Amino acid sequence: MSDRLFAAIEERVSWVQEYVLSPRYLNLFSPEDIKEAVTCYFESGGKRLRPAVMLFCCGAVGGDEQKAISAAAAVEIFHTWTLVHDDIIDRDPMRRGSPTVHERFANKPSTLARYDTMADARHYGVSIAVLTGDVQHGWGISLMTELTRKFGLAPEVTLTLINELDTRVLCTLVEGEVLDVQYSREPISNLTSDQIEEMLWKKTGALYEFAGASGAAIGLNTPDLKHPLVRTLEQFTSACGAAFQLQDDILGIIGDEKLLGKPVGADIREGKRTIIARESWLRADAKQRELIHHTLGNQEATHEEIEEVTKLFVSLGGIEETANRARAHVERGLKYLDPLPPTQYKDWLSDWAHLMIEREF
Repeated sequence: MSDRLFAAIEERVSWVQEYVLSPRYLNLFSPEDIKEAVTCYFESGGKRLRPAVMLFCCGAVGGDEQKAISAAAAVEIFHTWTLVHDDIIDRDPMRRGSPTVHERFANKPSTLARYDTMADARHYGVSIAVLTGDVQHGWGISLMTELTRKFGLAPEVTLTLINELDTRVLCTLVEGEVLDVQYSREPISNLTSDQIEEMLWKKTGALYEFAGASGAAIGLNTPDLKHPLVRTLEQFTSACGAAFQLQDDILGIIGDEKLLGKPVGADIREGKRTIIARESWLRADAKQRELIHHTLGNQEATHEEIEEVTKLFVSLGGIEETANRARAHVERGLKYLDPLPPTQYKDWLSDWAHLMIEREF
């Protein structure tokens, strides 16, 4: 993958981080636990691919990236609050190699000193995480308003994008999250790979789709989300967003724990319904199906059982089928770049698409 792409992403990440961590925002948040919580994921790193691709899309249609900075920051903050709430739902203790918000604030010395029981401390941690997500959601919308208030875009553009983000996109993300929770209680045999992939797209692809469409709309200063260039970049990022989540599921099984910041194999123990698990189950014999059934979603599964199921997911072709699907989404997505004029931004978007399936982090 081109070093120039990574340099371009890192440059935009630094723009967004500097924008978000400005005292003019941070001084709004109190008490201290909320102030710490709303920025801790942002400060712990992350890929920040959504704001980067939004800015690339803005530039690809001839727009000024600097006028899209507040919207890029808004998308990252919006994504972050969904992670905070997702971590509560999934009961995840770690993200990016650090404790999740609810775990962090349940185990702070000040929390433990305040409460007599660990149950009360954990309830406090969850409460802080819920409220943190609420604050971040509002902050993200406020950042979107700066498109007009600070950067002079037509009010119709800003209102259209806020309405799109906080109605259609939000409802799609929540639907995907609910389906994920519901599917986790369904036997893997009762689900189809297409059902699982649609759920994954709703959880992840919808926000990537918005990043592409909004970046183009800001670059063109148009509220018309059916504009040909807005639509083509919306479809491009939608396809690549689907590939991103499929690659995420692959890395969750066979990735590098140090790069991921979370235990490999955790998705098996948590019972995540993935294309990998479904396609492997379809190809498994009776004995192999019994092992998958016993291990998938079993919090008490041994390290050896997790390793055995991981090997099955590889040998039975679940990993390969998922990789093939991800590759097909990227190939489909790249065709949507054809109408764009040849620029460095177009090249970066093409490289970014390949990054979705080649990344190891």
